Amino acid sequence: MAITRCPECETANRVPEDADGHPRCAKCKTDLAWLVNADDAGFDDAISTPLLTLVDLWAPWCGPCRMVGPILETMAAEFAGRLKVVKVNVDENQKTSARFHASSIPMMLFIKDGEVIETVVGAQPEHVMRSKIEGHLAG
Repeated sequence: MAITRCPECETANRVPEDADGHPRCAKCKTDLAWLVNADDAGFDDAISTPLLTLVDLWAPWCGPCRMVGPILETMAAEFAGRLKVVKVNVDENQKTSARFHASSIPMMLFIKDGEVIETVVGAQPEHVMRSKIEGHLAG
């Protein structure tokens, strides 16, 4: 469970890995960024949401992965209430890595209703990720 500060009222909120709907501030009900870490055991629960889910398969030693991380944090905040970002460390979670054939990282999966709808391999600039998210949210 992560702690996220509300962008409106600054209240610290616990944000669960899985939740019905999406997380909102306990005080002012503002949609919160939903960015969680998942492991092999909890991965299916983490992606079980009606929201568009962006899975980031990454490793701490990967330079491009470290470049993508802040972009995904920004996207989670920008699309709060409509997007969930799930980060999976491939070194520590090899079952999930193998499940999606993650031979190159960073690898990002867009998932809707439990199905992968797009795979993006390699670091992408913020405007590209924003455009992809907007496209999936509109479709």
